[in-house]
Amino acid sequence: MGRCVVIVAGFGFRADARVESLASAFARAGGQAVCLATAQDKAEAAVFRRFAAGQRVIGVGPEAIRAQRTLTQSTASLATRDTGSLAEAAALAAAGHGARLLGPRVISDDGCATCALAEGPNL
Repeated sequence: MGRCVVIVAGFGFRADARVESLASAFARAGGQAVCLATAQDKAEAAVFRRFAAGQRVIGVGPEAIRAQRTLTQSTASLATRDTGSLAEAAALAAAGHGARLLGPRVISDDGCATCALAEGPNL
């Protein structure tokens, strides 16, 4: 029997991001995932809750975020989250041990949100 894997979409976004910002980043990343992930505090943001309505959401803790190796390096993410990319780190952490990124984070049309997809073991 084959190994079952899932795709997790990780997100990073600025305080002024809109639902359209998150949707744009998600579409640019491929637009398909079993669940959505971001930092625990951002998972409670009204814009993320509106975007993720009806979807499974995983809020990832700061230690799990910092433990991930990311493909890209954002100075803002390094300064605020101690990781190169919140989107990449959240996707990897939520997808589980042995997860891998499907590519680097992508940025929304308006530059306010990022999204990365990771493939990992069944949640």
